[in-house]
Amino acid sequence: MRDPAGPAVTDAHLHLWDLQRSPYAWLAGAPEALRRTGEWSMVHDGLAALGVTRVILVQADDTPEDTAHLQRTARAIEAEGTDITARSPAITADVVGWLPLEDPAAVADALVDPAVTDHLVGVRHLVHDEPDPGFLERPAVGRSLELLADADLPLDVPDAFPRHMEQAARLAEAHPELTLVLDHLGKPPLGDDEQMGDWRAALERIAAAPRTAAKLSGLATSGNGAFAPAVAAALELFGPARLMVGSDWPIAPSSFTLDGFSPLLAHVREQLARDDWALREVLQGTAERVYTRARVTGEAGATG
Repeated sequence: MRDPAGPAVTDAHLHLWDLQRSPYAWLAGAPEALRRTGEWSMVHDGLAALGVTRVILVQADDTPEDTAHLQRTARAIEAEGTDITARSPAITADVVGWLPLEDPAAVADALVDPAVTDHLVGVRHLVHDEPDPGFLERPAVGRSLELLADADLPLDVPDAFPRHMEQAARLAEAHPELTLVLDHLGKPPLGDDEQMGDWRAALERIAAAPRTAAKLSGLATSGNGAFAPAVAAALELFGPARLMVGSDWPIAPSSFTLDGFSPLLAHVREQLARDDWALREVLQGTAERVYTRARVTGEAGATG
């Protein structure tokens, strides 16, 4: 349960999907327990008990339908806060959604469309499922990333180790105005000392770029799940002001439970118990700065 005197929590990585709204093709190869719709009602009480006051809903399919579903869900979550009969404090919600990054003209149009930018605070593409490992470094995608930077929208990079860790460092250098968020600390190979050395070296190169941040999330399903060394490395390399926490619900480690998030929060609170500022940054402050409501201006049109 939450300590009432302790800082509130932003869950910076929550998945809610509806199998009737989008294909979610990757679920076909996922554990059978995950192959069902994940609804807000299934996790609300558990998150509220952990002190969560804001959630970032993260896309799980590279389709406009999945993102639109998350936007509708975010509006519904916030509408609950206006109900005077609500059982728990209001929770705010925003969305890291999908945009067609390979089509910069379409991205430019999307960023001036209020229906597309509603509750949108970031963009993600399932690059780990892309046949082309160089997707994020395609010239057209690069032009889209510049548009995201201009709109102050961060890019989330999922499941990076080892396929995209070096690429993430190059992207941060090539697009210095873009905020790049490394999901799940890049999925460190927990328990494999040799590979962990490679992971840490790659993480250090990413952290060297000032506009990068990382999520302490999804670690219960990385390697053997013993996340303490990875959290320690992240705190050392990024510092509290560029780290945030996320549940990765419902993917951890028992499907549709918070079994992975609760011990992570407990560990972070224990490690930072003597530093109120650092604790507030990791639990809420970083996410508040990185994931602000989209500020998009300008005219729609082709970008070449």
